[in-house]
Amino acid sequence: MNTLDQAPGLIAFATSVEAGSFSAAARTLGSSPSAVSKGVARLEKHFGVRLFQRSTRVLSLTQEGAAYYERIAPLLRALDEAGDVMRPATTARGLLRISAPVDLGRLLLDAVVRDFLPRHPELKLELSLADRHVDLLREGFDIAIRAGRVADSELTVRRLCELPLVLAASPGYLARRGTPDSIEALRGHAHVRYMLGGQAFSIRFADGTVLDPAGVFDTDNGIAMRVAALGGVGVIQVLRLLVRDDIDAGRLVPLLPQHPLPRVAVSALHAFGRQAPARARLFIDFLAGELARLA
Repeated sequence: MNTLDQAPGLIAFATSVEAGSFSAAARTLGSSPSAVSKGVARLEKHFGVRLFQRSTRVLSLTQEGAAYYERIAPLLRALDEAGDVMRPATTARGLLRISAPVDLGRLLLDAVVRDFLPRHPELKLELSLADRHVDLLREGFDIAIRAGRVADSELTVRRLCELPLVLAASPGYLARRGTPDSIEALRGHAHVRYMLGGQAFSIRFADGTVLDPAGVFDTDNGIAMRVAALGGVGVIQVLRLLVRDDIDAGRLVPLLPQHPLPRVAVSALHAFGRQAPARARLFIDFLAGELARLA
């Protein structure tokens, strides 16, 4: 079996991995579960190994299958993207898989649905909202949106914007506990802390001062932090965008304006290098424009 003979099996295999089952892969490919299963079986026979562990309920990769998928997935995506050079730079088509933090994704989702997708009717978008840092290559994502410092990597990084942070609490909480007038006074207050990877974020001020207060409510979700602050639980440190309406309406009060917090960088990461397909370039350009408008 030469490489071209393997192509149907390769596509069936990769689509099954991404879809999670032969049935879902068949729907994606416009085929039948039997045809997809046979395509994978021919590939397994060619290599003499099992690529999947099959049961009546679960389809999972073997060690050999996971290693093989990791090697071929970027190649198949590159083939799919090769046609972009023949299309106008203003056209986005195909599948775009995005990972974004929950809070930023929630803020941007309306504009993506209302403005971006109608401009590109041939584009299919898969959006995963999670604060964990996904592995783009292993998990098959095209773009990851990250807030904060980006660790050294071989991925292409584009800085989209910098967003301000704010410390805030509800009027009710401040009436009970008093309004802090210094960083030291802030230390004694109740804090609603943001957690990522089991670690609470410190409060870092622009002058380099770092505060690690004890938390009375810890969460990995900005929406939960906002609800807790509105309920009078304690002081939050969040992106100002997330609570701007609450501050404007007086539901939350910004604290220590004389001690500014650093701005948070928002970046887009991808593994396409300099030849990112049109759908990726256009989506990243759109996000940069939308974030500039929101900021």
